[in-house]
Amino acid sequence: MSKTDLAANLSRIAEALERLAPPPPEKPDFAAAQAFVWRAAGSVFHPVKKVNRVDLALLEGVALQRDILFSNSERFARGLPANNALLWGARGMGKSSLVKAVHGALAGAGRLKLVEIHREDIEALPDLLGALADAPFQFIVFCDDLSFDGAETSYKALKTALEGGVEGRPANVLFYATSNRRHLMPRDMVENESAHAIHGKEAVEEKVSLSDRFGLWIGFHNCSQDDYLAMVFGYARHYGLEAPPDEIRAEALEWAMTRGARSGRVAWQFVTDLAGRLGKTL
Repeated sequence: MSKTDLAANLSRIAEALERLAPPPPEKPDFAAAQAFVWRAAGSVFHPVKKVNRVDLALLEGVALQRDILFSNSERFARGLPANNALLWGARGMGKSSLVKAVHGALAGAGRLKLVEIHREDIEALPDLLGALADAPFQFIVFCDDLSFDGAETSYKALKTALEGGVEGRPANVLFYATSNRRHLMPRDMVENESAHAIHGKEAVEEKVSLSDRFGLWIGFHNCSQDDYLAMVFGYARHYGLEAPPDEIRAEALEWAMTRGARSGRVAWQFVTDLAGRLGKTL
């Protein structure tokens, strides 16, 4: 076979391989929606047509937390410096609801986007940040119920992505996370490791330093009975649920008692039940 024939054959093989290769992923259309869910497998951004959230004005009992997170997010939406935020504390007190409500209050101009990353994809966070870095929008990357257990090492990827890498976090990206744990690690793990002298102390400091990457720590605590009732009546007024106030109060307190907790989530669950009994939609 001549050199000319060999070159022609190699050229045909190369062309065939190009046809068989998968097409490059399409660039995401971030103008298509206000919010997206990111899947690490395939690096796909799924647009969310309707975000599951409530109006910011409906969130009772978290006024301080609301003001802190809103101010931070509003500055970021305008392109000003802002901090990563860790919302931690009691279950059901509106941590994730507050993130989504704040975004909803600021998303009207179309520049601020919300991108949810699932806990199991956190190790691929650097890939996500790379995909967002050159887009002409501001992004809040949000991970709900973030925590790490046992010998997990994926928290190291999060540390690097937030501040520790050579490239650093892109200027158009903030990271918000919610967790029941202040340091994102189980308390018993921290206490057990701290008991093992120098090695334990170093291990604890390495893991606890993850939460230091968040400039804002916003704590949520179990609400009082008055706050709980304010949540219930706030929802009831907003959705036009008409019933005698004394009845709503008594039923709401009984509802909380049967669940052993008072929280924003419990208040919403009661109001959902009340609306159903009254034949109303939410």
